[in-house]
Amino acid sequence: MEKKVIVKVPATTANLGPGFDVLGMALNLYNTVVLEEIESGRCIIDVKGEGDDKLPRDGGNLVARAASYLLQRAGYRNYRFKLSLENKIPLMSGLGSSAAAIVGGLVAADALCKSNFSSRDILQMAVEIEGHPDNVAAALLGGVVIVTKDEESCVYSRLIPKDGLRITAVVPELTVSTIDARSVLPEYVPLQDAVYNLGRLSLLLTALREGDWDLLKPALHDRLHQPYRCRLVPGLDEVLATALGNGAYGAFLSGSGPTVIAFSSPDCDVGEAIAEVFRSRKITARVLQLEPCLTGTRIL
Repeated sequence: MEKKVIVKVPATTANLGPGFDVLGMALNLYNTVVLEEIESGRCIIDVKGEGDDKLPRDGGNLVARAASYLLQRAGYRNYRFKLSLENKIPLMSGLGSSAAAIVGGLVAADALCKSNFSSRDILQMAVEIEGHPDNVAAALLGGVVIVTKDEESCVYSRLIPKDGLRITAVVPELTVSTIDARSVLPEYVPLQDAVYNLGRLSLLLTALREGDWDLLKPALHDRLHQPYRCRLVPGLDEVLATALGNGAYGAFLSGSGPTVIAFSSPDCDVGEAIAEVFRSRKITARVLQLEPCLTGTRIL
C-alpha cells in the first residue's frame, strides 16, 4: 500500500430543475481527503472546516466508512489509517456533501491500496452506499453527468458545459433532510407532468452542450419535485421568481435543498436579491459564486 494519498472532491448540484434523480453537475467547491496508513493503534480521524463540530471521529464517519468499504472489497482486512478532512462543502445543503464524502473515501482508499478499480467500479460502490447515482456520478466524473441505474449497474453519459454561464448558489441556514424531501413526493405523477419534464430536460441538455442560454428560461422549470418541496423551503416560489425578475435565466432547488442555484449571464448578479428573500423571512443565507468543475475527483 501507499503510505499517504491526498484527494480533492467537488461539490455537486443534482436535478438542475427537470432532471430529477438523473442529472448532476460538479462545482468548484471542494473537500480535501488525506488518507494515511499507520502501523498500529486505532484509526484517527480529524475534521476541519464545515461540519467540524458535528461530524463523527469514529467508524461512523462517512468518509471512513467508504474507505473501509473499498479496502474490504480489495481484500484488505487488517489495516489502520489516519484520515484528515478539510471540508468546504456545507453539510445538508443540497450541494452533495454526503456524495463528496463517499467518493472521496472510495477514491482515496483505491489509491492507497493500488487496487485499480475502474471508475465504473467505484461509481457502483458509491451508489451502493449512497442509494442513488446523480450526485456521486458528478462528484466522481466532473462536468455534467446524465446517469441512470439498470438492473445490475449504472449507465452514464458526460458532457462539458459551454463557457459563459454564471452559477450562483444561495445557501440558507435551514435543514432539509433527504428523507423528508423524498417523503413529500407522490408515488405517481400525472402523465402531462412527466412529459413536461422530458421536454424541459431535453432543452436543458441542449443549452448546456451548445451554449444556447436562451433555452434555459423554459428549460429550468420542473413539475416532478420542486412543487412538492416548496413547504420545506420557506419562500421558494418567491426565490425562483426573484431570480427571473433580476435577470437570471432561471433558478432551481439544488438536490433536495435548501440551497437554490441560479443560472445567469456573467454580468448578472442575482445572489443578494435571492438571499434577501430568505432574510425577509429571518433566515440567514450566504451567497457562493461557483463554476462547473470539469475534472471531478482528483488525486493530488
